[in-house]
Amino acid sequence: MPVTTKLRAVIEDLGSQARVARALGVSPSRVSRWLKRGEEPDAENRRKLEGLEFVLARALSFMSPETTIAWLHGSEPFLNNFAPIDVLARGRVTDVLSALDSFQAGSYA
Repeated sequence: MPVTTKLRAVIEDLGSQARVARALGVSPSRVSRWLKRGEEPDAENRRKLEGLEFVLARALSFMSPETTIAWLHGSEPFLNNFAPIDVLARGRVTDVLSALDSFQAGSYA
């Protein structure tokens, strides 16, 4: 699947290019360039995009879009009270998935 297709799907899930940019740890203008100019993200940002796409699919499998967005932006005890979206921006997809599993199970940190 082309990167722009993945990017558009993630933007639709998160509701804005700015949220996607924050999740990837890049500027909103970078996301815009990837979409409008057809520039390709570097390997690190492609991995982050794929990780974000996977986290969103997992979260949306048991939460509404609104709850998913709120969870991504909220303080998460299983991530030392960091917001999952900021942990994703550091490329720590596995940590976010573990926190998501704990959230779904109703566990407490």
